Amino acid sequence: MKAMHVGLLAGLLVGLAAVVGGFWATLGVLCFGAVGLVLGTFVDSGRLDLVDLLRGGRSRR
Repeated sequence: MKAMHVGLLAGLLVGLAAVVGGFWATLGVLCFGAVGLVLGTFVDSGRLDLVDLLRGGRSRR
């Protein structure tokens, strides 16, 4: 999926939150989106290993 499409989808979702929930819902959506962006960046770059986190940090034997 191109970045343009992701941006369009994100904008539509934030706009929907603004119409349905008002200012605070829009602010909440933007905050959760920022957290998702940061986590997604770390996962894509390989700095965050979700498998290790889900196993509780135990090494495989």
